[in-house]
Amino acid sequence: MLVLVTAGVFFAATFLVALMAVAVAWMVLERRSAQLAENRSALGAAAQGEASSLLKNESLSTVSVLASLLGQFDFARLLQEHLEQAGLNWTVGRLTSMMLLAGAVGLVVAINLAWMPLWFGLALAVFAAQAPYLYVRRRRAGRLAKFEEQLPDGLDFLARSLRAGHPLGVGLDMLANESPEPLAAEIRRTYEERQLGRSWEQALSNLSERVPIVDVGFFAAAVQMQSRTGGKLGEVLGRLAETMRERFALRGEIRSISAHGRLTGLVLTLIPIFVAGTMAVVNPAYLQILLGNPFGKDLVLAAGICLLLAHLIIRRIVDIKF
Repeated sequence: MLVLVTAGVFFAATFLVALMAVAVAWMVLERRSAQLAENRSALGAAAQGEASSLLKNESLSTVSVLASLLGQFDFARLLQEHLEQAGLNWTVGRLTSMMLLAGAVGLVVAINLAWMPLWFGLALAVFAAQAPYLYVRRRRAGRLAKFEEQLPDGLDFLARSLRAGHPLGVGLDMLANESPEPLAAEIRRTYEERQLGRSWEQALSNLSERVPIVDVGFFAAAVQMQSRTGGKLGEVLGRLAETMRERFALRGEIRSISAHGRLTGLVLTLIPIFVAGTMAVVNPAYLQILLGNPFGKDLVLAAGICLLLAHLIIRRIVDIKF
């Protein structure tokens, strides 16, 4: 108990010292920024304020020191793209702080578990640090899958709008108002970029970057080709929507065929756990021979890691991409 209290006090003291250092540095930099802002002319400040209201805030963190530090690494921009694609209103600084905090908590907990080997405690701390990012990846994958599911209906709506004589901009505006999220948000943003003066090529290229799906690239290419060479865009979008639905049907058929492989991997993963649990209930002394040995603990943990890796490999094999 005393060891847990000491570790908790040490962790809290370290966190408070780091927080105070960041706060002092932030106050100093903010004071410098305020002095620079006061030296600007009134006209320049007004123009800058008007422009900033139209631009998206791409700051990596609300803390200037952390934002400057993250700006030195390339992975910060990748994290920012993933947060945007996941639909989370987080900054990169917030995500990295959550990862560091989760890793520190996992390390403190692992150190205070006497039965856990040091290498497994370090691995547990690394996995805990990755947990916030894995949550972002899961949200991102779910949002992109939902967008891909809604896109064929959206293209049909846009094709009917074009056949009725509406321009492309009006069709996108109506699609943004009538569609559910996340399709509505991305289409609305594309329409607003066009209204602010960007060309259709630039707006659709930005849509393809924000939503990295093959079908979105096809849609952007079709609109760009029509704007250059002409043609019946409504018919092209209708055929594209039909092709997407056929691909979804084929994907569902493949998933039904590969369901046997996924179920097999799950059963093979659960069998050792079920056998160990049964042995622990029926004959606990039998497992104590293994768990009481220092090398036995390492073997059990290594077996658990290998079991998890085997399950992930099987899932990877049966997850057919096309």
